[in-house]
Amino acid sequence: MAVEWMGKYRTFVEKIVKYGNSYADSYKKEYNYNTVFLFSAAQIQVLEYLLENEDKNQNMLEIAKRLGISKSAFSKHVKKMVEKGLLEKYHTSDNKKNIIIKVSTIGKEVYSQYVQYAYEKCFKKIFSLLDEIPMQYIEKMEAILDISASATTEKTKQKKEVNLILIEE
Repeated sequence: MAVEWMGKYRTFVEKIVKYGNSYADSYKKEYNYNTVFLFSAAQIQVLEYLLENEDKNQNMLEIAKRLGISKSAFSKHVKKMVEKGLLEKYHTSDNKKNIIIKVSTIGKEVYSQYVQYAYEKCFKKIFSLLDEIPMQYIEKMEAILDISASATTEKTKQKKEVNLILIEE
């Protein structure tokens, strides 16, 4: 069956799908990213979020929601990263159940090493290409990626139903 409905955008859609599959495949796998630690892309996202928002002292549930992952998945990432010494957990003085997560000094050093590696390996090329594109087109591409992400998120929220159809011969 042909997929003509995509028309001239078939290659573009293929590239989005290819990227999504590649990212999904590597999302939970741990690599060293030229550091002495093994960590996953999911864990890098946790580090980045915490570093960008370290003054907010958000609890774990708030952070999980902002990252778009379940509380249990977030807790697993945090547990692994605390064990590695990348994160530190604190209880708030007013509520012992309320746990605040902070990036440790080691976590900050490792993140700096990761950033240097990621920039040289990938983002330097991407940023160079983006420098050649007018900002209005970059904004349109961002909108396309947002739509793609929303469609994926919506798909995973749909109720999983199985409809059996009887075929008579």
